[in-house]
Amino acid sequence: MPPARPYQPSLLRLLHGAMVLLVPLAWLSGLVVYSNHDGRWGRLGQQVPGAWIDIHGSLGVLLWPLALLFGLYALSLGRFRLRQGAHASALLALALAVGSGKLMNEDWLRSGRLDHLVYSLHLLAWLLIAAAVLWHVASVLNRGGLALAVSMVQLHVRGGDGPRHWPAQVRRWFRRPA
Repeated sequence: MPPARPYQPSLLRLLHGAMVLLVPLAWLSGLVVYSNHDGRWGRLGQQVPGAWIDIHGSLGVLLWPLALLFGLYALSLGRFRLRQGAHASALLALALAVGSGKLMNEDWLRSGRLDHLVYSLHLLAWLLIAAAVLWHVASVLNRGGLALAVSMVQLHVRGGDGPRHWPAQVRRWFRRPA
């Protein structure tokens, strides 16, 4: 009998998939913003034309509520996964990135004021996100191989795991004894 293929809950796959799209875009746009407006530790080369601060900020605006939902999922239905350091570090790096980003003032970079603590935290979060994502992917591949990684992108939904079942799944979690 072949081994059972891993299955990830559909709500996790939806939230995770949205994060997989937005986080790299925010990370890369942050790299361009850094290169164009700071660059103390290196630049991409010539300035990349465009309103990159606005693009990066717009991605952050999209990421904020999604990160909140993903965090709530991780702390409730997915809390057992947080025992793995790679998962917890990715979530903490995301929280630091989104939180510090919300506290940023986009005019700081445009006017060359790079000495704000919040900006330094945002840069740290940018580095931590990169490291945490690499650790997370390596951990998934180490733990379950390609089959586990592919289970996060499969479209198949088991009975009782569709969107109409998500509210009941969440309610069941809240009714669990401590």
